[in-house]
Amino acid sequence: MQPTSTTDSARVYKNVPQLARIREEVLLGDVWKQPELSYRDRILVTCSVLAAGGKVDELKVWMRRGVEAGITLDELRGLVVQVTFYAGWPAGLAAGKAALDLFEADQK
Repeated sequence: MQPTSTTDSARVYKNVPQLARIREEVLLGDVWKQPELSYRDRILVTCSVLAAGGKVDELKVWMRRGVEAGITLDELRGLVVQVTFYAGWPAGLAAGKAALDLFEADQK
């Protein structure tokens, strides 16, 4: 079985403790707790940025978290279309590919 992005990330944090510390203290301890955006909206922004960069593995993780946080599949479909026009067709396809498991599970 191939390791997931989350597993790979954990391995990176173990081997680069400075990055793990910055993630915990700054990203999770400050950035994600700013009051201007809700957790759900921060996930939408994160998904959009990851999609624009074609980061499919990370995007799969965040899309799943987004659904758990209340983002609907229709909102993810809207994200795919929006990303396509602002970040380019390949980025939109990458976002669609990242959401395929979620979309297809909904059709069963």
